[in-house]
Amino acid sequence: MHAVIGIKQNMTQVYDESGNRVVVTILDVANNVVVGKRTSEKDGYSATIIGQGKVKKPNKAEQGAYKTLGFVPEMILELRDIELTAPEGNMVLENVDLSKKDATVRAAAKGKGFQGVVKRHGFKGGKATHGQSDRMRHPGSIGNRTVPGRVYKGRRMGGHMGTNVLTIKGLSIFKHMVEENLFLVAGSIPGAIGSKVLITVQD
Repeated sequence: MHAVIGIKQNMTQVYDESGNRVVVTILDVANNVVVGKRTSEKDGYSATIIGQGKVKKPNKAEQGAYKTLGFVPEMILELRDIELTAPEGNMVLENVDLSKKDATVRAAAKGKGFQGVVKRHGFKGGKATHGQSDRMRHPGSIGNRTVPGRVYKGRRMGGHMGTNVLTIKGLSIFKHMVEENLFLVAGSIPGAIGSKVLITVQD
């Protein structure tokens, strides 16, 4: 299994060998390095720690912690029960082509701020006639009377929307541009342009 941290770029369209149009999302997977590994004998569990990017102005504590690596990664993830073939300190995707492989992507959705029930939950809103003038997008009644005298937990109401972490399975890497360190993933991926996503690829 391979796992890398990618930076979401824009979407575009390409054509396969049969001339069919395929919509793809471009992911920049450069500067992925194996930071360290956890073992069952030493740590009680097995995991691989990967890092992506470089901190421009690290402090002395960070420099000391990653002295053997030579730089301080911008983002660090510990992947449980995933054994990467690359040794510690090496690039994750060095001399590896993952074209046409199945992938799973984990990313945070776009933040949409505070939203009402129409956008957040798909409510149709109130009627637009019979004397009402300013209640079209309101939720309506949210509770009962004296019993229970409160709003039930889980009631669908307005609130913060977005930024929840989503896992998309069944995607395919249409093409791995090895020299450019780019993935062309068929389909859409959660998150805004420039956000970081975790891609796991089965061998």
